[in-house]
Amino acid sequence: MSEYNFLIVEDSPTMRQLISFSLKRIQNAKIVEASDGVDALKKLSEGKFHLIIADINMPMMDGLKLLSIIRKDPQYNHVPVIIVTTEGAEADREKGMKLGANAYLSKPIQTNDLVKTVKDLLKITS
Repeated sequence: MSEYNFLIVEDSPTMRQLISFSLKRIQNAKIVEASDGVDALKKLSEGKFHLIIADINMPMMDGLKLLSIIRKDPQYNHVPVIIVTTEGAEADREKGMKLGANAYLSKPIQTNDLVKTVKDLLKITS
């Protein structure tokens, strides 16, 4: 039985909690939270992750900048990244997909969509 390590990068504690709570529906999910891109890079250097969920709009370093750094790093460039942004931010979505995001979810996040997207990306069948 494999363990899944998720990194949630989101500046809103409420949103982080919601995403974290949703991901706990996946068996053996281990969740690490980061409050912005800078914090996320620190956490990435401390452990291995199977998937990263990053908000686009954050202080310090936004999700798109974080995504571009991740995609340039051979240690993490294969890790699936789901970007999250407020609804209607079409330009952000396109930019994120161009930078190498694997999926995109708009807020308010539907927990079923989130869990399905994560399972699809990691090919989790249960």
